[in-house]
Amino acid sequence: MRLVTVSSLDALSRGRACASLAEALPRAVVVLQDLLDDGTVVRRTLRPGFAAQRETTPLEHGCPSCAVRLDLVPALARLQEAGAEHVVVGLSPGVPAATATRALQHLLDRPPVVESAVLACSPAAVEDRIWDGQTLAEAGCTAVDGDERTCGEFLVEELAFADTVLLADPDLVPVDAEQRARGVQLLRELARHADVVEHGAEVRPGRHRPAEALHRAASGCLEPPRGAPSSPFSTVVHRVERPLHPERFRHALSALAAGCCWLRGHVCLAVVPEHRILVQGIGPRVWLENAGPWPVEPRPGFRDAHGAGTDAAGADLVPAGPAEHATVLAATGADLDAAEMTALLTACQLTEEELRSGITGLTDPFGISSPN
Repeated sequence: MRLVTVSSLDALSRGRACASLAEALPRAVVVLQDLLDDGTVVRRTLRPGFAAQRETTPLEHGCPSCAVRLDLVPALARLQEAGAEHVVVGLSPGVPAATATRALQHLLDRPPVVESAVLACSPAAVEDRIWDGQTLAEAGCTAVDGDERTCGEFLVEELAFADTVLLADPDLVPVDAEQRARGVQLLRELARHADVVEHGAEVRPGRHRPAEALHRAASGCLEPPRGAPSSPFSTVVHRVERPLHPERFRHALSALAAGCCWLRGHVCLAVVPEHRILVQGIGPRVWLENAGPWPVEPRPGFRDAHGAGTDAAGADLVPAGPAEHATVLAATGADLDAAEMTALLTACQLTEEELRSGITGLTDPFGISSPN
């Protein structure tokens, strides 16, 4: 069985995308899953030549992983037994594609082949969504209380994981052409690895590479920019060799992140130089994570589901040994001043005098001296 997964922030975009995919794949089964406020899962199955089926499943814990594990996986197993060859899976809004693909790989005896992981979104709304500080629950994008992810975090993580972005404008709201064009440019810059398409017929099967997708979606991942920037948006990469003074970096971080839709990478902080500190900033929110000791060997290449080996993307930017504990940050945004950002980061480094004097007594303003 071959799958196309469709993730989204809202049911309208997902519906448009799934309808477009169904038109392009007339023999495919379409499965739409929705997680309601009371923890009930509603699943609709549309099979060519059959009446639409609607089933509801009450869940004790109404979370996305339970919805996938207890409802979607058994439903797809039954379709597999019935001989379904191609299925389009429209995930409940706010459910990451990685959650579904991971469950399918681990829980099905014969895991299906995920041919494409598609993100459905309205390009005109992308930039506003990224800068919206509301959580998914506050924005009404998920029924799960306590989900602290913002809309921007979900979008950027899905863009990293997806191999295809399917543009899906809402029917109910007029779309501003200029804002839409700007949104398409932003999508192309945030996901240079992905196809950005207007119709389901343009989705290319076989583009999904699980190992590469998981690597791109990992916190702090540095994926070297591919191709030309999508003006007015660009991605700039900064590297400095000396450890950063923690207080100077704390004061500079807001300026470094200002105007960046996406800031990511790793830093070497003088307060804990033996540990690699990951940085992830999406819209108005920036956070740091202690990933433990620096890697002592280059990361191995990927090996995708088809057995093809590739070099780890971004391996040239990741320190490979104890003598290469560098800081590397990549920033994506509109009209970025690369020189200013480089100067800010350079000023955070320990000076030659501080290095010679063996500076001690540094405080940890981020509270990340120990691995998470």
